[in-house]
Amino acid sequence: MHVKDDSDPLGRAAEDFLAARPRLFGIAYRILGSAVEAEDILQDAWVRWQNTDRTDVREPAAFLATITTRLAINLAQSARVRRESYVGPWLPEPVDTSADPQMGAERAEALEMAVLFLLEKLNPVERAAYVLREAFDYPYRQIADILQTSQANTRQLVSRARKHLADERRDRVDPGDHRRLLEVFLNAAQRGDMAALEELLTADVVSYSDGGGVRSASKIPVFGRERVAKYLAAFAPRFWPGTDITWVEANGRPAALVSAGGNAVTLLAIDASTEGIDRLLWVMNPDKLAPYTSPSAG
Repeated sequence: MHVKDDSDPLGRAAEDFLAARPRLFGIAYRILGSAVEAEDILQDAWVRWQNTDRTDVREPAAFLATITTRLAINLAQSARVRRESYVGPWLPEPVDTSADPQMGAERAEALEMAVLFLLEKLNPVERAAYVLREAFDYPYRQIADILQTSQANTRQLVSRARKHLADERRDRVDPGDHRRLLEVFLNAAQRGDMAALEELLTADVVSYSDGGGVRSASKIPVFGRERVAKYLAAFAPRFWPGTDITWVEANGRPAALVSAGGNAVTLLAIDASTEGIDRLLWVMNPDKLAPYTSPSAG
């Protein structure tokens, strides 16, 4: 039990908050798919923590996780409405996980770009239940308390999320094969080699480009092996000359940062299974590339 009557209660509050912060950020980011929005949630959680009567709080980390989760769910509900008016496909904001591969979690689950993208199709409460269970290994009883629902309903929420992901994703490849597939893909894409591209892509591959209305990007997803290969081959002569590729880590997986004239153009992440590349995620919105372009990056 934490005794809160010390001579510097705000100092103790700050210590408790900072100790929990990596986990709180990991929870908020996974629910929202946005590091910027996750930081906003943490600011709000800190203000609420300062204004809380902490004398009765026995477990600060659990209390803060509850505040953070509920705030993130509320923001996710309004974000869904905002994203309906987003120009073109919305993709999660990538995070550099090279320093913290699990983002404060017990397991690096619900972190890959493709998983966050698929979780976006769930309602925020389902998403939160899945994140708390799969990434942070909270017991169902505690998740039920956080979500203010029953344990039985909590199990259903997690089960629905798992089924959704299982229906949408094949067995993934390991990070080494993932990188090799991405390397071979980049080589074929730069050459505009349709035959080589078709070899790498699954029959139901989808290519998503997120320019956010700021960068020129396809405003609709491109579906199917032949269409995606044709699309990539068509823009190869305009897109690739004069670009540099830097290998980065995004959300626990190898990714490629494409730059031109010293400016980041896109971060390319793939979702790959034993059958080939299932999804191409082109993050082109400059705001979402900030983690890889700020002076402190790399």
